[in-house]
Amino acid sequence: MAAVHELLELSHWLGDPSRQLALAAEGNVSHRIANDEMLVKASGCSLKDLRETDLVRTSLAPLLALLDSSDAGDTEVAAAYEAIAAGGRRPSVEAVLHAAILSETDAMCVAHTHPVAINQLLCSQSAELLVAGSLFPDQIVMLGRRQILLPYVDPGLRLARAVRAAVKEFTAEEGQSPRVIYLRNHGLFVIGSSAEDARQLTEMSVKVAAVLLGAITAGGPVFMTVEQVARIDSRLDEHYRRAKLGQ
Repeated sequence: MAAVHELLELSHWLGDPSRQLALAAEGNVSHRIANDEMLVKASGCSLKDLRETDLVRTSLAPLLALLDSSDAGDTEVAAAYEAIAAGGRRPSVEAVLHAAILSETDAMCVAHTHPVAINQLLCSQSAELLVAGSLFPDQIVMLGRRQILLPYVDPGLRLARAVRAAVKEFTAEEGQSPRVIYLRNHGLFVIGSSAEDARQLTEMSVKVAAVLLGAITAGGPVFMTVEQVARIDSRLDEHYRRAKLGQ
């Protein structure tokens, strides 16, 4: 299955210690394999040496049922994950969040990491600067005009509900799905049209954080104007390049 190969390749890239994106069992990934089915990283596995047997295949339905249940808590989540495992591996604690994103968007791949460069900002008083504006054209081409920044929320069901609500609100306002979600004191989620797109989104998000950190130390960031951002976002040649980059 192509999705397995692409997801493993992405995982190994994300988990490379030299990139400082995810260490030990940090981070998780998923790939849509049908409209209502996905592959998701198993709990307790390392991205850098993830194997096919470390991927859990599951329908989105039981995970979305947890999101919609007012009675669901830690016990119900654990029971649902055990049922999904069915004698195999339990899905990542964030499986329900992946299901929420895939159900609200047309994404094919979702990747979650804890990049050092990004978390330096997310764990600081300057976190808002990550979504305060655009610093350079390729940031707009890759990440879009806007990204989401959420306050810290307990990982699992509560976080999945907060992310789903934020994605719905963003989509209603922008007419399109978000590509990047920043979580304060936590990390990064990217929403890709493919595994390669998710890799590129992660890479560009880290570059934005690095440029922003440098700009802060050099006197403060200078964001592009609203008009400049709109021009880049609407250029036909940039639309073409954006489509090609996601392949």
